[in-house]
Amino acid sequence: MTQATKNSQTKQSRDPVTVFAPISIGNVSVGFDTLGMAISPVDDQLVGDVIHVSESDTEHDQLECTGNFQQFLPQQKEANIIWQCLQEFNQQLQGQDIQVEPVKLHLEKNTPICSGLGSSACSVVAGIYGLNEYYNQPLAQQQLLELMGDLEAKISGSLHFDNVAPCYLGGMQLMIPEGEKISQAIPVFEDVYWVVCYPDIKVSTRFAREILPEQYSRQDLVTYGGRLGGFIDACYRQDKAQAFSLVKDVVAEPYRTTLLTNFELVKNSLESIGALAVGISGSGPTVFGAFDTFEQAEQAKDIFDKQYIRASNGFTIIGKTDSEGARRI
Repeated sequence: MTQATKNSQTKQSRDPVTVFAPISIGNVSVGFDTLGMAISPVDDQLVGDVIHVSESDTEHDQLECTGNFQQFLPQQKEANIIWQCLQEFNQQLQGQDIQVEPVKLHLEKNTPICSGLGSSACSVVAGIYGLNEYYNQPLAQQQLLELMGDLEAKISGSLHFDNVAPCYLGGMQLMIPEGEKISQAIPVFEDVYWVVCYPDIKVSTRFAREILPEQYSRQDLVTYGGRLGGFIDACYRQDKAQAFSLVKDVVAEPYRTTLLTNFELVKNSLESIGALAVGISGSGPTVFGAFDTFEQAEQAKDIFDKQYIRASNGFTIIGKTDSEGARRI
């Protein structure tokens, strides 16, 4: 069948699709640009972005944005990352000789922008995954992951998968810098509670990267490599004591703490109640703490709420590792 014949046919009637993409902790302190972990609240809230994909009721593509943080999105649809997802995905379809059809995209933007929770990754993953589901999965997992990474890089300024991979695939993911594989799932500690707090201040991902030094000392490189290797080893052996003794950031935290009000105070408070680790999520301003018990996690939430949140849109979540990643709901 020729392309002209395809285009002359009546467009297919497709079922609408709704997809959720969870927030994530980038770097996890010990793995700069190399580790990422998806997080879900223990109360089963869906904290992340949701995309609805359906047939357009016009002859053109449509985009609608709602949600707690939609007011911070670009006003022009061409600048919206979801619109860009659609354009790139349509190119992929055309490359496979699949007819592109007008769609309506509705983004529920519930992840704060420039938060350190993988906000752009949430939108990109939800958008690309949702479109792929709507068209009955024409793209394979590796194709989707590569496309998601390229789109997320347009916002962050550099190509790194430490939010995209866990948001899409779930769990904790280790990025593989060379070879055909992009990431590898790493065993997690299922009994650990992760408490994340977004203070409602803005830290640009680009600026947070620019504040880092261009070069690091040999000792810093040795320390970074040793901690990351030891952490991965401990995860596979489920040695919690070794793993969390190594969750320390020698690459970014020493420089980014100047951007975060009360970071040292909060870190000391969390360590005083037995935190396994405390660190900056991604490029900040969100901060995370890891705890053995739910009681400690509740104490940590109280500390975060009193000492770290700066404004009305700030929030604290008690969560665990999200093993599913992006999914239809």
